[in-house]
Amino acid sequence: MTRTQPHSFPRRILLAVTGLSPQVVTETLHALAVSAQQPFVPTEIHLITTAEGAERARLSLLSADRGWFKRIRDDYALPEIAFDSTHIHVLRDAEGKPIADIRTPEDNLRCADFITEAVRAFTADQQAAVHVSIAGGRKTMGFFLGYALSLFGRDQDRLSHVLVSEPFESSWNFFYPTPHSCVIEVGREGHKTLADTREAVVTLADIPFVSLRHGLPAELLAGTASFAATVNAARGSLGPATLEIDLEARLVRAAGREFNLPPAELALLTVFARRAIHAEPALAAPPKEAPDPDWAARYLRELRLILGPMGDLGPTERTLKAGMDGAFFSPRLSKLRRLLRQHLGTDASPYLIDDGGGRRKQYRLALPPDAVTLLKTGSTASLR
Repeated sequence: MTRTQPHSFPRRILLAVTGLSPQVVTETLHALAVSAQQPFVPTEIHLITTAEGAERARLSLLSADRGWFKRIRDDYALPEIAFDSTHIHVLRDAEGKPIADIRTPEDNLRCADFITEAVRAFTADQQAAVHVSIAGGRKTMGFFLGYALSLFGRDQDRLSHVLVSEPFESSWNFFYPTPHSCVIEVGREGHKTLADTREAVVTLADIPFVSLRHGLPAELLAGTASFAATVNAARGSLGPATLEIDLEARLVRAAGREFNLPPAELALLTVFARRAIHAEPALAAPPKEAPDPDWAARYLRELRLILGPMGDLGPTERTLKAGMDGAFFSPRLSKLRRLLRQHLGTDASPYLIDDGGGRRKQYRLALPPDAVTLLKTGSTASLR
């Protein structure tokens, strides 16, 4: 038995989106814990839903007189499963008010962010296996939930949709196949008939997903992140390497992330970025004890653009009056590499200044010209 088998984990979470049909919870629970060849019995259940969906779930699944969640546990002697009203998570708008239904673009955005954070938080627990069901709720909710699992899911996590046999599908009276005879009314108005829930069949349709978790930066895995920010990070990790430097804002955009660099290190990166734009050859580092005026000139040019006309270049200009030597170059290159690794993690490699790997080191930014852009703040024009 390996640790990637979901049923072997001490914490087993069933996470579902629901709307006006809370039956998907008991249907999925039956498919997972009762009818599956390798049962996955959740230790806890969590629902993400709207205000109306939450009320329906409370009344049909948790109320004292109906209580279909308690009924399925009793019918199949299932162990204790943590599921009460605190496990029903209601989507909220920007003012913190419960969302009655997802109707506007703002509602969609809030829904995406809420679901993304829930999945991130649950998958952060290495002792947990998460089973995600997209059978209920609006289609957008199911899409966001499945997408979020692709972004954060691990080997032990699963994604599924539950299928119910006719004539029980979409019947308000059906919650799960009972082990005993239970006759209910099914069908639409004008076409009602009777059926025995003991004859019903629920099937779990497993949905394979590609995990993009390995491409996300550590800060997104560890803390709250919006849906858009997480998707951008995944795109940046998977797509071709591109570098954009906004000199006045001192911003770097790379691998789907945006971050600031100190002027000294940003100037050095910009030296190599500008050479990459013009497809210029690699540069030797300035000699250790022989100041190089050309190196000083190209570095100070970028630093002036970054600091602007009001910036204090005096100390650096005095240091580099005779030229730049290795004692100035090497520590700034080391710090630049360290900062890029800190911000980009495993995606830093294409953006690190490459030394060629030979005995006579030749430094360059190994990106094609069309992958590098230098900008002024608020401008889309490249600074060539």
